[in-house]
Amino acid sequence: MNNLVIRNVQPNDLAECCAVETSGFSPEEAASRETIKLRMDMFSQGFFVAEFNGQVVGMLNSGCTNKDDISDEELKQLIGHDINGKNMVIFALAVLPEFQRRGIAKQLMLSFVEEARRNKKEKVLLMCKRNLIAYYQGLGFAHAGLSRSTHGGAEWHEMRLSISA
Repeated sequence: MNNLVIRNVQPNDLAECCAVETSGFSPEEAASRETIKLRMDMFSQGFFVAEFNGQVVGMLNSGCTNKDDISDEELKQLIGHDINGKNMVIFALAVLPEFQRRGIAKQLMLSFVEEARRNKKEKVLLMCKRNLIAYYQGLGFAHAGLSRSTHGGAEWHEMRLSISA
């Protein structure tokens, strides 16, 4: 896609990031405006947006931890976030519905993984629903099994990507 820019989030992206979040997750699963702002403020280097013709159309946000168990709900609020942690944990990857199936999520993920490599992280971890396991496997992630998390009343699966320099 021409005119697509992947960049770190800026404070003025908050409203558009909230719109992307609510378009990609159910009301029970979506992060609140306050949580998105917290993620922007505390770890902007792990928060990427996809901008198309000046509009934020996708985002990926994260935190860092030394833990391998990412089922802890507190981490989504960046409680226990450690910028020096060995793992980068993706909280949300979402693209507005009208921009899906154009490779935007893949571009966000590639930029994110490159950031993890630059920061010498060991793994990228995430949780997804069953229907997205194959998508993430196509990006190099391994299925690590059913998560203990029941966030939003859903069943989640843990995915892991080992980072090599």
